[in-house]
Amino acid sequence: MRKPVIAANWKMHKTIKEAESFAAEFPLEPDLYAKVEAVIFPPFTALSTVSEALKGTGIMTGGQNMHPEEKGAFTGEISPLMLKNAGCGSVILGHSERRHIFLETDEFINKKVKSAFAHGLVPFLCVGETLEERQAGLTEEVCRRQLLCGLDDVAAEQVAAMVIAYEPVWAIGTGVNATSGDAEKTSAFIRRTIAEKYGPIAACAVRILYGGSVKPANVREYMQCDNIDGALVGGASLETESFFSLIQGAL
Repeated sequence: MRKPVIAANWKMHKTIKEAESFAAEFPLEPDLYAKVEAVIFPPFTALSTVSEALKGTGIMTGGQNMHPEEKGAFTGEISPLMLKNAGCGSVILGHSERRHIFLETDEFINKKVKSAFAHGLVPFLCVGETLEERQAGLTEEVCRRQLLCGLDDVAAEQVAAMVIAYEPVWAIGTGVNATSGDAEKTSAFIRRTIAEKYGPIAACAVRILYGGSVKPANVREYMQCDNIDGALVGGASLETESFFSLIQGAL
């Protein structure tokens, strides 16, 4: 049975003091966090603070992005070694905001995925279509391309250990969420695609999340789907009560 994941992507929110307050106020429920993998992705400035504050609680932290190289002349970037040093166990890669605002290519994202594995970080690889692509009937084609390019030259056992997040671009931060039926249909397609390329064991083991206007009020609806193992959440993860409710809703 796949362990559910509820992941908080704080994006460009929270100062160090605000992040510290969030961690200090968060309910300590070790039995719950043993059943649900709760991961917080703070901004880089607050990573060390949140990681230290949550040490031993069962709640993990990760980076929102990273450069594939360990070091070098890459102004403004952060390396996998820096993420590890800050207490991270995972990293979000290929988020739609990185693809569409910062123009990251599938090939560059693939380099990041392989670098994450090389440095002991679990990749949360995001895939998803724009509204125009959806209306043109290209959802599966886009997700397949992003998935297979992002996982090029990645071993089946690595795929089994990672997380895939299906995030339709048109549902991120808009308040408009994909129906559970739509999300399940695409998640099932993603799992079939992995099975075709990497085999049934990897397909059965990999965890697939839905992301896009997930809230405490609708999280259970998604969690009841056979191929959805959790949620990657933005705005609804910024308050302690809301994020805790999301974690509870994963069971």
